[in-house]
Amino acid sequence: MVTAALLWSAGLIAACCVLLFARMSYEARMHAVTRSEVKLERLPEAFDGSRIFFISDIHKRKLSESFLRTMEGKADWVILGGDIMERNVPLERVRENLKLLSRIGPMYAVFGNHDLKADPAGLAVALKEAGGRLLRNENVLLERAGDRILLTGVDQPLQKRDGYPGLPELPPGTSDLCRIVAVHDPVWIQHVPEKPADLILAGHTHGGQIRFPFLGALRLNRFYRKYDCGWFRWYQPGADVQRPQMLISRGFGNRRVTLRLCCPAEMHLIRLRRAIPDQTEA
Repeated sequence: MVTAALLWSAGLIAACCVLLFARMSYEARMHAVTRSEVKLERLPEAFDGSRIFFISDIHKRKLSESFLRTMEGKADWVILGGDIMERNVPLERVRENLKLLSRIGPMYAVFGNHDLKADPAGLAVALKEAGGRLLRNENVLLERAGDRILLTGVDQPLQKRDGYPGLPELPPGTSDLCRIVAVHDPVWIQHVPEKPADLILAGHTHGGQIRFPFLGALRLNRFYRKYDCGWFRWYQPGADVQRPQMLISRGFGNRRVTLRLCCPAEMHLIRLRRAIPDQTEA
């Protein structure tokens, strides 16, 4: 009787483990787009309703051509938030991924820490060949129906102790423009006394990759446990940008193991909306 009960319990535990592993494997391999709408006070009227396709932390994953085909025509720009590759990833796979992403719209990218440790020179060439533009502490003006916004790419230091350089100088006559900053690691916000952008797009954290209900991601340090994934907002009444917002992506790829829990892989389709002051949150 006892033996039968133990066997039944062992079988139940084994079945639960198999189901859990299957779920974690499924979350890590998802091709899912998280759709968001963000209201920006300084967004020009011509940009109201425009869309950004944002993807970060691809690492060694291969993008699905059939899935990304459904994104064609749905975004005005593509922004890559770094860790586009990692060590031992064939450059040909990276080229294929970039080729697929370039079909969605004009493509801009920043480096992540794993890009710098892998093949930054090869990746830079692959981006250029795919028609993309790599932003290493550079500004670029995005234009739409005569209006302009500023996109700034912040370069990733190879080692965090190296710190971040100051933001590139603004082009003449652009200090009042709506500004989007793409940066791989959200820890960058610790290096700017005031958030200098209407919208910040970041990745790096993977959302912790393995999360537990009520406890969150246990393997993140103190900063990243606060800034793990999702949307963050501030109110800076005395600053040039009074209501900055930041999106930290859970990322598309995985580190070390192809497993996720309560933290599915994601890409983003972000719709920009022009806000009036009482529409934004303090």
